[in-house]
Amino acid sequence: MKKKRILFIVLGLLVLIGLLAGVKALQIFAMIDHGKKYVPPPEAVTTMQVKSDSWENNLNAVGSLTAVQGVSVSAELAGKVSRIAFEPGTSIKKGDLLLQQDTSFEEAQLPGAVAQAGLGRSNLKRAEQLLSDGIISQADYDTAAAAYRQNQAQVDAIRATIAKKTIRAPFSGQLGIRLVNLGQSLREGDPIVTLQTLDPIFVDFTLPQQQTGQLRTGLPVRVTGDPVPGESIRGRITTVNPLVESDTRSLKLQATLANPSGRLRPGMFVNVGVELPGRQQVLVIPATAVLYAPYSDSVFVVEQPQDPKKGTTVRQQFVRLGEKRGDFVAVTTGLKGGETVVSSGVFKLRNGQTVAVDNKLAPQFQYAPKPENN
Repeated sequence: MKKKRILFIVLGLLVLIGLLAGVKALQIFAMIDHGKKYVPPPEAVTTMQVKSDSWENNLNAVGSLTAVQGVSVSAELAGKVSRIAFEPGTSIKKGDLLLQQDTSFEEAQLPGAVAQAGLGRSNLKRAEQLLSDGIISQADYDTAAAAYRQNQAQVDAIRATIAKKTIRAPFSGQLGIRLVNLGQSLREGDPIVTLQTLDPIFVDFTLPQQQTGQLRTGLPVRVTGDPVPGESIRGRITTVNPLVESDTRSLKLQATLANPSGRLRPGMFVNVGVELPGRQQVLVIPATAVLYAPYSDSVFVVEQPQDPKKGTTVRQQFVRLGEKRGDFVAVTTGLKGGETVVSSGVFKLRNGQTVAVDNKLAPQFQYAPKPENN
């Protein structure tokens, strides 16, 4: 009896487990079927038509500002600083006194040398008279002439030393930080102060060799960057290097800019745009419409269904991009004029996804945007 009772209990448990497993399997199959039939709600997006526009034909590069004239004024001869005649950071004219070294030794020697040269001149005049009278020989006259020239050369050497120790501005410009102190003993070549001409100023930049045929002196350039926020300074190409750099296959160019305010300083980097003749026709879309990826950039093209009951879908289209200006970017291949692309929220889309177009809160795209937090 006990064995039959245990057998019935085991059979009952097996039947119960089978029922529970069957119910659970039915639930799982129902969930799988529901998942297959589930259609996610359309994703809300903003859109914009691909439009054709005419842009200036520009070549862009990053340039570096250099002074038209710039030098570190240094001592030509060794000597002690006896006078500093400039204020750091001020503007000076060509020939203005910058620094005076001690010339007391040379000034003490100069009167004696001048007197010796005067005596030599007098002896030379007497020798000329005596030679004409036939009293002295030509050799005696030549000796007197050589002595005079030696004495005069000694005077010129002392005066040249005094002039070299009287350091003056080689050209007009703006001074930098003072690097010497009163009473300091300078050695030959020791720096004293930097001197830069700021107006006009050069901007050096490079462009690929493929664009060499389009470049020539006189082409206008437009310079922008952090030194002049929100502004552009115009200038012209003044030098085209005849040599293409063999390591980079690029061509060096130099443009000259007016800089009356002095905001542009040597050593700054700026953005340079060379304006070429004519204009180029481009297809433009908002930069926010592009899904950037390492393998290729893409956009989502909005496709209207033939069946009104079906929703609007998007198609992922790979594109090749060109120049960027403001909020817009040019598309060289992949799109046609008049097509509609998703202008924002592309990171949450996938190919073939259903979308709901809502342009009520679409951002205003501009060529010269001015963000509020600026």
